[in-house]
Parts: sequence; structure tokens; C-alpha cells
Amino acid sequence: MNMKLLFLFGIAFVAVQCINRKDNQQNTATAEEKKWIILFDGSNKDKWRDTKSEQFPEHGWVVEGNVLTVLGKTEDQPGGHDIITKECYGNFELELEVRLTEGANSGIKYFVTDSFPGNEGNFLGLEYQLLDNERHPDAYEGRDGNHKMAALYDMIPPPEDISIHSPGEWNKIRIVVDGNRVEHWLNDVKILEFDRKCLGFRELVSLSKYKDLKNFGELDEGHILLQGHGNDASFRDIKIREW
Repeated sequence: MNMKLLFLFGIAFVAVQCINRKDNQQNTATAEEKKWIILFDGSNKDKWRDTKSEQFPEHGWVVEGNVLTVLGKTEDQPGGHDIITKECYGNFELELEVRLTEGANSGIKYFVTDSFPGNEGNFLGLEYQLLDNERHPDAYEGRDGNHKMAALYDMIPPPEDISIHSPGEWNKIRIVVDGNRVEHWLNDVKILEFDRKCLGFRELVSLSKYKDLKNFGELDEGHILLQGHGNDASFRDIKIREW
């Protein structure tokens, strides 16, 4: 292993190990206090809005069979673009199911804001990557697999041996944020975890596409975003609870 790769692995290791510190914001809420909020129940889209207006987009997203689908870009249609929750969330547990088409690229972003200086109007945040690793070229971009399914996009790669259901099948996604600690889960298995305010995490940001965004990933709260990235992707049973 060359020295550059060793350095990058070291940063990722530090970002993960920082979660073992005592965190003054550690969750003390009881299960009763953490009640689920339904963000999409199969028909009601009222919790979401277009990134370009205060309303849900009129085109590019469809609801059919209790499933919310963003349409891909074709010769006949421009495709859907990103939508965000109307509310912002801090400490939370987000669960949903995702079904990708072959070759699809999408994502779930959190701690999203459009207020980064110089990027006003662009909704940016941490991203749980959604990708068909076998067919989309982005799987081979980035560093050490940090563009693959379930990665913290452009920063922390998932393990190589994770269980991913094939395109056309549903994958269960879970994101947990407890203070500074963040976990990505896939199909009931924890894939990665990190401390979003430790030195190792900041080093990872400095090596990423977000390097010029001050305090990226460290907001106290932000929107949840479902990404329209030019491919069909479907979402269902979207719920969140916070404390």
C-alpha cells in the first residue's frame, strides 16, 4: 500500500474512532419519546417540496401503488429534480425503502441547506449514496469506493462485502444521527459510522468535493433531500423520528 492510500485510510479510521469519545449530546430519550413521523404514507406528499418552489413539483415525480418515484431523463422528458422536506431535523432516525433501476444513481442527503456562502440556492448536505454498483461508472470514481452504495458520498466508503439487493428489488435504508454520531444502515446491517465534528471528519471534508464549504456536515439541523439524478428511483415507507 502506498503512503497516500495509507494516509487516506488513516483519516477515515480517525473519523470513525472519534465516535468513541464521550459525547455530551448522547441520546437519552426513551422509545416512547421518539415517535415516528410519516414523511410519505403511499399517497400524501405534503411533507415535501420542490427545491425550486414551496410546492411539490408538478412534473418529474409520480405516485403509483404506494410508491414515490422520480423519473429519469429521456428524450421525451427532462426527468425529476431534487425534493426536500419542508421541515428541518437534527437528532433523528430516518427509515425508508429504495428501489433502483439498472444503472441508476441517486442519493439521500441530510443536514441539507442552501445557505453556504457562494452556493446560495444550491441544496447541499451529507449524502447516503444510492447506486447500482455493477452498472454505473460512478462506482469506480472517488477514493477507495467512497462513491459506492451506502457510502458517505465522496468521504467514507462502505465495506466491500455488504449485502445489496439487485436493481428492481427493495433495499431498506436507515440513517441515525445522535448528536455528532452518524450511522448508515443497509438491510438491517450497520455499514459505517462516524463523528461529524471530529478532526478526522474535517480532514475527509478537506479532501472531498465539499472542501470549500465552511462547516460542511456540522449543522445542528437541516432538510432531508431525495435526489433526482437523471435515473428512475423509487421510495416508499418513508418515516422519521427525532429527539
